[in-house]
Amino acid sequence: MKATWDIFCSVVDNYGDIGVTWRLARQLAAEHGLTVRLWVDDLAAFVRLCPQADSQVLRQVQQGVEVCLWPVDWQAVEPADVVIEAFACELPAAYIAAMAGREQKVLWLNLEYLSAEDWVEGCHGLPSMQSNGLSKFFFFPGFTPGSGGLLRERGLLALRRAFQADERARDEFLRGLGVESLAGALLISLFAYENAALGSWLEVLAAGPQRIQLLVPEGRILSSLQGWLGSPALQVGEAYQRGQLHIQVLPFISQDQYDRLLWSCDFNAVRGEDSFIRAQWAGRPLLWHIYEQADGAHLEKLNAFLALYKEGLSAEAQVALTRLWGAWNSNGPMGECWTQLLKNWPEQVAHAEQWSLERASQADLAEALVQFYLNWL
Repeated sequence: MKATWDIFCSVVDNYGDIGVTWRLARQLAAEHGLTVRLWVDDLAAFVRLCPQADSQVLRQVQQGVEVCLWPVDWQAVEPADVVIEAFACELPAAYIAAMAGREQKVLWLNLEYLSAEDWVEGCHGLPSMQSNGLSKFFFFPGFTPGSGGLLRERGLLALRRAFQADERARDEFLRGLGVESLAGALLISLFAYENAALGSWLEVLAAGPQRIQLLVPEGRILSSLQGWLGSPALQVGEAYQRGQLHIQVLPFISQDQYDRLLWSCDFNAVRGEDSFIRAQWAGRPLLWHIYEQADGAHLEKLNAFLALYKEGLSAEAQVALTRLWGAWNSNGPMGECWTQLLKNWPEQVAHAEQWSLERASQADLAEALVQFYLNWL
């Protein structure tokens, strides 16, 4: 009999947590044939990612996963064989007590946030003894073989490369979002938090020699874009033009649609964790807006990733990439940095594809979790 899995997700203030756990739950069910329950404390956020779901239903099956409301007043349920506490959310005390009292032992995993920092490999898979006698294991996603890997569905890269090789498929997909491809335009997707550095980038894009088509999914960056345009309110579906820059606001789209948007674009500005990983699988140059932390720890994480990612680039390309990412995350001169990056654009494009292929040679996160359970038995 296949093991049962419970994944607990507490939605904080964005869609990163639910985005990662929903992808993971779907993959465990679809590719590993597991019985998966996803406990979510904010079903409205879940519905944004899975529009066919119902935010008013306490339990529902979506794409092979039983999605359950994680209620404030917890009702007793039988714990699963494997319990994933995503991103240090606190499990209900009654559920933990039930885990401890279960005759068959439970594997308790704390799925951590993604990081490329050196210490991750040393902490990955370590147990932490709890006062009730249970052990909780720390599971770290990551970019190196000694980590827990990255979320990646089987055949994802082959599907992506076939899509990118089919210009008609791309144009039809974009047309489905209300976007008409402009001849000769560089396509850029923009999904980020509010960012004061946006204006200097847009000024250079608007004044540049090449036509730019900027596609902006509905989200927090719209307030910064609105300020630059001087528009009272940006509406989904509306298009704006400044010089060579053509801007279109897209609706909030499903995860599968967002993947294809990333595949369609030549450059992707992304935020958080889920879209950051998906942009890497797109095999195109990217720009990461990391979630800001008060103590500046986010910049350490940013630099740790860059140290890995830029390996193999020429010295000039490394400097250009580092400066661009630094400017985007520290309100720097984005326009100047973008111009510098374009000087080694073909190298950046080839490197993004090579990086994607190298990460895909490692075990993916779902596969690593399943193997960890089998080794633990």
